[in-house]
Amino acid sequence: MDSNGRWVCLDVGETLIDETRIWSLWADELGVPRLTFLAALGAVIARGGEHRDVFPIFGVDDWEGRLPAIEAAYGGFTSSDLYADALRAIAGLRGAGHEVAVVANQPAARSAELRSIGIDVEVMAMSESLGVAKPQPAFFERCLEMMGSPAPGSVAYVGDRVDNDVMPAIRAGMRAVWLRRGPWGVIQELPEDVRPALTVSSLDELVERIGEVWEGSTR
Repeated sequence: MDSNGRWVCLDVGETLIDETRIWSLWADELGVPRLTFLAALGAVIARGGEHRDVFPIFGVDDWEGRLPAIEAAYGGFTSSDLYADALRAIAGLRGAGHEVAVVANQPAARSAELRSIGIDVEVMAMSESLGVAKPQPAFFERCLEMMGSPAPGSVAYVGDRVDNDVMPAIRAGMRAVWLRRGPWGVIQELPEDVRPALTVSSLDELVERIGEVWEGSTR
């Protein structure tokens, strides 16, 4: 690949992977109708909470103890969990001369699972293996280190969450791309003083408009 020295770093959940299946399994595990559970999750997101805040709504305090049962039922990522534009977007970005990374808040095992379903990128790592997670600044520092320490402004970080992706990526000096899909991407709103380099509704749109991320830049 003829690299132009610019990187595109992709999140996983609601960027490459549609998380509907795992949230549905959580509803089933708790004995809650799926629509009710998903509505509660949306309410938690709307008030600025984290995913863990949905469980007390249903009187569940031991949700972490249920993780092994959920993981066993889930069985890891499969090709059916990939968004339809995931593989072609990676191919399109690489074909346009960009190097691609996938670094996200996920269990360490997800790296092998992603590779097994066709995610082929230059750099891949999950927060569990890194020992640091978003939105901590150290997460984005590690991202840059794994890419070979490029100038932060030559890296576009693509994710669905304003709090975990857009804002900390901007603080790290990267070009933040807000992908507006999935619960967080649809429900969250940007603070008035936060301006991502680009906002898109799909990875196909990202490929079409990636040049806008660096408009006016000398890199």
